[in-house]
Amino acid sequence: MVGYALWRFVLLRDVVAFRRMWWLFLTGFVEPVFYLFSIGIGLGALVRDVTTDSGQVVPYALFVAPAMLAASAMNGAIADTTYNFFFKLKFAKTYDTILATPARPWDIAIGEILWSLIRGGIYSAIFFLVALVMGFVRSWWAVLALPAALLIGAAFAAVGMWATTYMTSWKDFEFITLVIQPMFLFSATFFPLSVYPEGLQWLVKLMPLYHAVVIERGLLLGDVGWGLLWSVLVLVALTALGLWGASRRISRLLLT
Repeated sequence: MVGYALWRFVLLRDVVAFRRMWWLFLTGFVEPVFYLFSIGIGLGALVRDVTTDSGQVVPYALFVAPAMLAASAMNGAIADTTYNFFFKLKFAKTYDTILATPARPWDIAIGEILWSLIRGGIYSAIFFLVALVMGFVRSWWAVLALPAALLIGAAFAAVGMWATTYMTSWKDFEFITLVIQPMFLFSATFFPLSVYPEGLQWLVKLMPLYHAVVIERGLLLGDVGWGLLWSVLVLVALTALGLWGASRRISRLLLT
């Protein structure tokens, strides 16, 4: 069994564990949907149209909807690779048991990230259907929105897992909130990048969620250009870096 794809069994364990808790999947997309209704539609009645950074003029709800889709993918990834991963690592000692088999830290990282992609993908798919029914999808490029959501989830899952390996108590999750909340609010989710002071625009562009929003907004609005490729490469790089870092940290924590 050594060298075999043992990450499949890590993934299967998560699937079996959640088969009777399907209702938990409702939590990840409810918040973005509420934001869409309260801000996109409610505030949209006052704001009306918004000019995107590419020059498109769209209703405010259409501007916000792609950002909420990206947030759904992020929520699904973060939920499993931070809080749930920390519990299994520090308290349930799940991974100590797994590493007693031929499985390696790399298998744990891949299996957990793939599970988070399933969860985040379900969140994103449900939110996408809501946006489609409400008329917020206006381009055939939107068929790539769900694959893009999986990439977004992979990036946040890998980096989130890596960061979680450095945590020693539940209090440390305040740092997760400290990072996620400002990123959610200021990654060009509710306002175009152009409204920020020039000195802060570079900071916004460093946020992973900003690149996620750029991709989803471009696909749902049909504003597709070579600029999206840069955002895709950023998320791919974050995925690879987080996966590498998480597997190394798991090895150091549990095998040394």
